[in-house]
Amino acid sequence: MFVAACALVDRDGRVLLARRPKGKPHEDLWEFPGGKLAEGETPEQALIRELREELGIETDASCLAPIAFASRDLGDFHLLMPLYVCRKWMGTPKPVEAQELKWVKREALMDYDMPPADRPLAAQLRDFL
Repeated sequence: MFVAACALVDRDGRVLLARRPKGKPHEDLWEFPGGKLAEGETPEQALIRELREELGIETDASCLAPIAFASRDLGDFHLLMPLYVCRKWMGTPKPVEAQELKWVKREALMDYDMPPADRPLAAQLRDFL
């Protein structure tokens, strides 16, 4: 399964995390916004779509910089998830899908419970920023 994730970084260097809603796998865990690639989509196209659908913001592929990826065997499938950093977007991120959002200082990223694929990406992002 191919999933793309995005670390939105604001002017203060904080990263946006979203809490997974009840009833979904890994409910109540914090993750980077993003989602599955639709057939024929590039990771950048998927992130632009997902950020619009999940957060109500717009960005461009030129504003997405890949910095890391996770590769995990999850039993029923193998997950490949690139993480992109985005520092430029239009609009204010809002929880369109009723998920909780939180801006987190890079030093505090590891203080949040995350799905297994996000956790190593959070450490890499913390060190990158």
